[in-house]
Amino acid sequence: MTQRLEAGTPAPDFTLLDQDGTSVSLSDLRGEKTVLYFYPAAMTPGCTTQACDFRDSISSLQGAGYRVIGISRDEPKKLATFRERDGLTFMLLSDPDHAVHSAYGAWGEKVNYGKVIEGVIRSTFVIDEDGAIAHALYNVKATGHVARLRKLLGIDA
Repeated sequence: MTQRLEAGTPAPDFTLLDQDGTSVSLSDLRGEKTVLYFYPAAMTPGCTTQACDFRDSISSLQGAGYRVIGISRDEPKKLATFRERDGLTFMLLSDPDHAVHSAYGAWGEKVNYGKVIEGVIRSTFVIDEDGAIAHALYNVKATGHVARLRKLLGIDA
């Protein structure tokens, strides 16, 4: 069973490459609230829908003081293509060995088309300014998730 994070626990720190190949550490981003979401693969239909929902809500999220970061196992070059193709205006990070996915409980067994497989568990974490988990949302759906997240955070569309 994959370990799940809970509200109030410290967000696991990490350093990953972004879509431009620049190292980004979570600890360097303290002082601002962060929405960190894990998705299976860039440029797939569900992940594109979810990313575009974040893109379309970025003004309201940023207006409420939230930074959005997406994490997948894709290499930086593919993330750069995804970002450019879909006009994404937030950071995408590469976790090819899924170590950060595992630290957040966003990697493990799941049922896909009736089969139990190991892979990405679509998940979203809201991290407060001090680096603690404010909300841990596991097994989220690609469609409609951002609207539900905004509601949870008290942000109007």
